[in-house]
Parts: sequence; C-alpha cells; structure tokens
Amino acid sequence: MNQPVEPPSDTGQGAHRRASRRAHRRACLTALAALPWIAQAPRARAQSDGSLDVPFVTTPQNVVDAMLALAGVGPGDRLLDLGSGDGRIVITAAQRWGIEATGVEIDPALIERARAEAQRAGVAHRAQFIEADLFKVDLTQATVITMYLLPDVNLLLRPRLQQLRPGTRLVSHDWDMGDWEPDRTVLVDAPDKIVGLRKQSRLMLWTVGGPQSARPMR
Repeated sequence: MNQPVEPPSDTGQGAHRRASRRAHRRACLTALAALPWIAQAPRARAQSDGSLDVPFVTTPQNVVDAMLALAGVGPGDRLLDLGSGDGRIVITAAQRWGIEATGVEIDPALIERARAEAQRAGVAHRAQFIEADLFKVDLTQATVITMYLLPDVNLLLRPRLQQLRPGTRLVSHDWDMGDWEPDRTVLVDAPDKIVGLRKQSRLMLWTVGGPQSARPMR
C-alpha cells in the first residue's frame, strides 16, 4: 500500500508524532513487563490522535501454533489477525492450510516486513496485510479471528465480535473478554517470551453463538 508523503511544512509535526509514538511504546513495555500474563502484543489503533494502544513484540512460534490449533483452523477457513505485527500468524495459517488470511496492522514498517515474509514463504497470494483501524475494519468475512491486544481493547471490540456469524471462532492471547467466559482456556509453555514474569501464555477460545455468547455487555 502506498503511503502518503507529508509536505515539508509538516516535517516537524511528523517528527513529533513519531517521537510520541516511541515514548508511548516504551511506557507500555515498561508497564506490561510487570504483569504476569503479558508477553508480546500486537499494535492497535484506538485513539483519535493515532497513538498506539498496544506495543508490538514478537509472539513465539509455538504460541502461534497453539492459537491456530485451539481455533481448529482448517481448509476453507478465512482468518483475520487483529494487530498482525510481523505477520507470522497469517503466514503460518496460509502455509499450513492454504487458506486466505489477512492481518490488520497500523505500522507501515511492520506491514512491509510481513509482506516480504509472505513473499519469501510463497504465500503472498493468500496472505495479505492491510493498514487499518481495527475498530473500523470489516470482521464479517472471517471464520476465525485471532488477537493479542489488551483488556480494554478487547472489551471495546466485544459487542462487534458477539454479533458475528454464529460459528465464528475467536482466539485471544492472554487477555479475556470480561464476563464473557471463554468456551475453552489452555496454558502454553512459552520459554521464548521476552516480556512478563511467567514463561507461559494463556489462550482463550470463544465460539460466536455458543453457550457463552448470550451474555450481554454490562
């Protein structure tokens, strides 16, 4: 995707925004490092000023594998990864099952990196990455949605997720959906986690239209 070029008069403002994003990222990582369940999180845009709500740190490949297994990904699925980072969830799904998979990301550098990785893996025709606000992107075409966001972001997304087509599977890494109880929770050893106190990941599965889906937001 071609990115707009800022005019010269905006150079100072652009530099200020980039510095603010870096400072925000450092602050997030410092705070998250003290939390037992947090490990590495993709980015999400949820503020009108474009600041990052969730920093990106690589998700270990064994956790990626476990998320896809928990979702029961298979031929015919369409996967959407919210906050796709370096693209490994999308690329893994496209490689193993030959499915269409899309990553939603706000960082152009990460999108470029993910596209390059998809090209190297030979799945660029099935794995696509878009720069978009995850609160505005169309969720309705996915049969599987994966995410590693933060609790407040999950709760903001929850009403839209609960309205998706029955049978849509949702997998969240580490963070829940408040009082919408998951259908299944698994713990995965994650020795390569680089943030957090525990070398484990907590993965949760919801199926839209399942027994837990009837609980409304309070």
